[in-house]
Amino acid sequence: MEAPKLLWQPTHQQVRESNLFQYQQHIEQLTGQQFDDYQELWQWSIDNKEAFWSSLFDYFSLIYEGDKSPVLTGAGMPDYQWYDHIKINIAENLTRYHHPDKVALIAVDESGIKTTYLWRDLLSTAAAIQSQLRVWGLAAGDRVCGVLPNAFHTTAAFLAVSASGMIWSCCSPDFGVESILDRFLQISPSVLLTIDSYRYGGKQFDLGEKNATLRSRLTSVGNVLNLSAEPAPEPLPGTTYLARLEKHADALPEYVRVPFSTPLWVLYSSGTTGAPKAITHGHGGVLLELQKYHAFHNDVRAGELFFWYSTTGWMMWNFLHGAWLMDATILLYDGSPGYPHVDFLWQLAAETGIHHFGTSAPYILANKKAGIKISEKHDLSRLRSIGSTGSPLPPEGFDYVYDDIKPDVWLTSMSGGTDVCTAFVGGNPMLPVYEGEIQCRTLGCALYCFDEDGRSITDEEGELVITQPMPCMPLYFWHDEGKMRYKESYFEMYEGIWRHGDWIRITPRNGIIIYGRSDATLNKQGIRIGTSEIYRSLDNLEEIADSLIVNIEQRNGEHWMPLFVMLKDGVVLDNALQQKIKNRLRGDYSPRHVPDEIIPVSGIPYTLSGKKMETPVKKILSGRPLEKCVNPDTVRNPESLGFFIELSKKLNA
Repeated sequence: MEAPKLLWQPTHQQVRESNLFQYQQHIEQLTGQQFDDYQELWQWSIDNKEAFWSSLFDYFSLIYEGDKSPVLTGAGMPDYQWYDHIKINIAENLTRYHHPDKVALIAVDESGIKTTYLWRDLLSTAAAIQSQLRVWGLAAGDRVCGVLPNAFHTTAAFLAVSASGMIWSCCSPDFGVESILDRFLQISPSVLLTIDSYRYGGKQFDLGEKNATLRSRLTSVGNVLNLSAEPAPEPLPGTTYLARLEKHADALPEYVRVPFSTPLWVLYSSGTTGAPKAITHGHGGVLLELQKYHAFHNDVRAGELFFWYSTTGWMMWNFLHGAWLMDATILLYDGSPGYPHVDFLWQLAAETGIHHFGTSAPYILANKKAGIKISEKHDLSRLRSIGSTGSPLPPEGFDYVYDDIKPDVWLTSMSGGTDVCTAFVGGNPMLPVYEGEIQCRTLGCALYCFDEDGRSITDEEGELVITQPMPCMPLYFWHDEGKMRYKESYFEMYEGIWRHGDWIRITPRNGIIIYGRSDATLNKQGIRIGTSEIYRSLDNLEEIADSLIVNIEQRNGEHWMPLFVMLKDGVVLDNALQQKIKNRLRGDYSPRHVPDEIIPVSGIPYTLSGKKMETPVKKILSGRPLEKCVNPDTVRNPESLGFFIELSKKLNA
């Protein structure tokens, strides 16, 4: 196969100035080995995983106490334990470069207000929140859940919770009530963090009714802390306002060092086969991974400004705070990325001098569709890198970046997931960027491409697998006895090997191309959505007998998320019913749950054991050969497949 177009090549000076090159030199001196290229360094990092991960403690002067030995105990994934004799706190490490008069973060909202916060502001606010949580009797291990925007007070609350050894969990305010409850009810929070309203797309949304419902149904919650800047005229009974807490300008939070694998936060899967999985990550594993990625694969440096567009409901919100580990400043933007115009985030980058700009593939493609020549409208002279994740960035997206955004920028397409709160594959400041390819497998990540028989393949499409443990892998899923759901999620296809659910190819250049999800998980605009959430909502509509939804990730970078509905006798799918379906999904969950098209069908295919056949339908509609999509003998009602087969012929003609 012909090599793709070369789009960017680091200069000799850029390579030698990179954090990754300097670390490579350090390891060469430490081990006496010589690495001729990145691939050899990567191979060393997985062949010597204990030495690799342990090297980060001293190289970055991480704060911890105890003995790094033994590194690993246990017999295999997912039952390994890391660093049993270490105590650590991620918040203490995130804030280790703080100085009272140094800028910690910049917060921007849709109204255009830009506020600069010093470390003094941030840490004194975190200390006030921590003090209030302790007044309420909370201690390490208690859960604190928030329905919060991407704003200063949310970050302060996260630092307060994590510094205390408590467990953080957060949803975005645009989540529907049922979606929030599906998540938070699982972990029985003691405190709920809220705000009174939020702004998105130029509109203000009141959260009074939602807050009241959550307060009444989250029966484990003993107290509510509202982080709004000003108390509401008629506050919810039993609510304490952050604005009324006593703050001391030079106060610092107390950092409670906890065992390495102590839970840090709970993130949530999409809920494809039931309630969303409550994925629990640990202090130490997240710290090592974020330190590694921001240093070596984002090449973040002291004094730089790091931005990644995210809501608090996406793992990238958690990830972006890792830039502090490199003594950088972070920028938080709360609002719609396309308001008041589609290229607003590029305007923000120019006005604030962002060095590292993170976004999603759909945002890049939206600017391309609009025909905007960013380089002619906005001064991006300080921009060093553009990060893209959430879904695969197609070749046309790569070309748009270099043709119309910035010809000398380093494009770092990356892919990982909520499962590990990082990327398995991503940027490399020492390597060229080729059209349509992610640059490399990250250090310490033993990633390969397997065929259905478990054989490692190169330059062919197959399953993304991880063959060795990483410290950022989940500790467990909440309330998952014996890690049964955990094992079913990642280790069912290949025993003892993590199967991630991405369909990939490793190229002859050791780059990676990701073609989308190989399972039934929906992935819309970077947010993983569970099909079970869709079905749970539609079950309440009397007109619908059954339904099935898939998300087709097309090779040109477009997404198509059709909803197939089987209607009850006598019901017609008219405009009114279509709007009713959309309103229900938007109200129960979020705008991202609304399908691109609603299509009536006479039947929904099921397996013999009674499971909806989402993955086979997705494969059929993606144009794969029928024999590689489904065995008709496993279908309870094989006649239902006929519609999807005929639709595929039209779509892929």
